[in-house]
Amino acid sequence: MSCLASCCASLTCGLCTSVASGVTRSSARLAYCGLFGVSLIVSWVLREVASPLLKNFSWINTSDNLSKEWFQAQAVLRVSLGNFLFFGVLALIMIGIKDQNDRRDSWHHGGWVAKLVIWVLLVALMFFLPNGVITIYGFLSKFGAGFFLLIQVIILLDATHSWNDSWVAKDEQKWYVALLVVSVVCYIATFVFSGILFMWFNPSGHDCGLNVFFIVMTMILALAFAVIALHPKVNGSLLPASVISVYCAYVCYSGLSSEPRDYVCNGLHNKSKAVTTSTLVLGMLTTVLSVLYSALRAGSATTFMSPPSSPRSGEKKSLLASEELESGKGSPEARPVSYSYTFFHLIFALASMYSAMLLSGWTSSSESSELIDVGWTSLWVRICTEWVTAGLYVWSLVAPLFFPDREFY
Repeated sequence: MSCLASCCASLTCGLCTSVASGVTRSSARLAYCGLFGVSLIVSWVLREVASPLLKNFSWINTSDNLSKEWFQAQAVLRVSLGNFLFFGVLALIMIGIKDQNDRRDSWHHGGWVAKLVIWVLLVALMFFLPNGVITIYGFLSKFGAGFFLLIQVIILLDATHSWNDSWVAKDEQKWYVALLVVSVVCYIATFVFSGILFMWFNPSGHDCGLNVFFIVMTMILALAFAVIALHPKVNGSLLPASVISVYCAYVCYSGLSSEPRDYVCNGLHNKSKAVTTSTLVLGMLTTVLSVLYSALRAGSATTFMSPPSSPRSGEKKSLLASEELESGKGSPEARPVSYSYTFFHLIFALASMYSAMLLSGWTSSSESSELIDVGWTSLWVRICTEWVTAGLYVWSLVAPLFFPDREFY
């Protein structure tokens, strides 16, 4: 039996090694995204089983009055801290890489067995730290998560402007028609969805002025985007305005749906406090996809994060082209790196803080330990994110009027 176990362990190790090597040759970015996805799964699993396990650690269980929610938050924060340190150290190591002749370029793309071992050790060691360290990290994570949300908004703005520019550059009538159709559909979706929000979060017979204010403000912002973008003095377009409007409506919905389940104005969830496994899975999957897309987009975009020696925006490469550049295919000359490795790892470090805040309810207790990202803190984080998004988009439109010599998107 011991021989069989040894053989299985050896085969598993060999399989992990070959898989890691194969993924690396294709694209380091995908491998890092996969590792980050694994960290989120580990956080979620430990969140569900943390309470009975952590009670056995005397340096963690220092009081008899600690709740189940507290132990769940401790598990999530400790995994997040290990993840943050892993990507944070990589971000520091990769500072200043300009071309692929730099030795550190191979560190970014290779050595995956060593990286996996280091990541596991870091996460494990976090469970031996005193509670005070985790408390400080939890406090700092709120600011790190906010900064990640800000970067996420900038990435969205960059993506919408790039989408609009790529279709306009084709200079064909069918693409102009496509721009108009997509814009109109997005605006119709925005106002229809806002109407649905009125039905869900403004139930009859209750005074839900705060919810009404949030929804009406979302509709006003959507109209303001169109008016400002189409103003003769503003070099704007209806497509980015419509996409940002849909995003703001979605963020408003996610904020309102984060209201406590016993709040009378939360008509979507107040009739049922039980959360099914499928609902939790769907919510977690949405979070994972959102975080991974932001990190991947941040590593691929070139408008505001590329190293000085890399190509400028407008010369964006497809993912396949970037993979060939990363793997060393092409010209034998020294090639500049296709994206900023430091910024890429920094995105993952901040995303670790953001995911920890989601899974721990922004370190504030909720009415149920089974609920993810529910509470007044989550609501205000979402609403503030919507307003910051609106402010940044409007600024990207009007800033050229005040600073005509600078490029904003």
